[in-house]
Amino acid sequence: MKIDLTDTTAGEINKALIEGRRAIGTPAVGMVLTLVIVTDEENAYDALRAASDASREHPSRTLVVIRRVSRTPRDRTGSRLDAEVRVGAEAGTGETAVLRLYGEVSDHADSVVLPLLLPDAPVVVWWPVNAPLDPAKDPLGALAQRRVTDTYAAEQPVRDLAARAEAYTPGDTDLAWTRITPWRSMLAAALDQVDCDVRSVEVEGEEFNPSCELLAMWLADRLGVPVRRSLSSGPGLTAVRMETSCGPVVLDRADGSLASLSIKGQPARAVALQRRDTAELIAEELRRLDPDDTYAAALRYGVERLATAADAVAALGGTPSEPAEEAAAEEAVTEVAVAESEAGTEEGAAERPTPNSLARKAASK
Repeated sequence: MKIDLTDTTAGEINKALIEGRRAIGTPAVGMVLTLVIVTDEENAYDALRAASDASREHPSRTLVVIRRVSRTPRDRTGSRLDAEVRVGAEAGTGETAVLRLYGEVSDHADSVVLPLLLPDAPVVVWWPVNAPLDPAKDPLGALAQRRVTDTYAAEQPVRDLAARAEAYTPGDTDLAWTRITPWRSMLAAALDQVDCDVRSVEVEGEEFNPSCELLAMWLADRLGVPVRRSLSSGPGLTAVRMETSCGPVVLDRADGSLASLSIKGQPARAVALQRRDTAELIAEELRRLDPDDTYAAALRYGVERLATAADAVAALGGTPSEPAEEAAAEEAVTEVAVAESEAGTEEGAAERPTPNSLARKAASK
């Protein structure tokens, strides 16, 4: 059932939602959260479809906020709110209100959304595109317990990752992080099968894919080893190669669906690592509304620190081709060595630092 409202108010929209539920014979509110989608007209259809599919697992009231561009100065000084209310089969297992804001009211979307939130229910705000660099300080983001962005849709994903790290607030998350959940699970399970020390890691994937950087930062943060980022033609993440004291551990996915897990001394195994659609990603994020501390730790590790650590160790191994990079790596290692000799601690006197340990410490500076 659809109800179109032109030049309306939040109160009229609430009445339409109640009337729609009564018309289809479900007057009770059986939804568990409010999902606010902030998008533009171009991406509204895809975002709403993903939210509708996710509502089968998480019945919710979905509010789609679309700020329409005013073409004339007269339109900008005026204000208008149009709405399209959907209940029943049109809205999945919940209910939907598509809000189109014109003129000055588009700068005060939070005042329109606030009266439409379900009482005593969590609020999740999702920006499929054009997310603010600091979601928690956004007027709509301030209403939510969970704020979902997607750096994959940004023009400069790596720069956006750095900005997200600086502005991180508990409750922030990113669909680029959600995409690597199966990879993190598979790599953790692989390392549980061997009793070895990981020495270095290589993460391979297409360029401008923030999921690759996030996976590399997570591995560097958790394992405490240098992680190198390499490029491939994709799709998405294609391989993770770990050098361990027992031999290589490789998780390779060349076609975007089926991967191969290779551990030295064991037969290669095929594992399902199919790329997931947006509806599955949103459904996964709605399963937890508490802060994701693992994501926060990986994000704060830093893209710059990741690159510095990998370059320093690569220079010591003789792999870099740029003399400037090698000189910088040697200089960083020298600084660490001088600092350790000046410190004169008992630990430093008892154990002579190795080139790899110096490189790791230089990279962490």
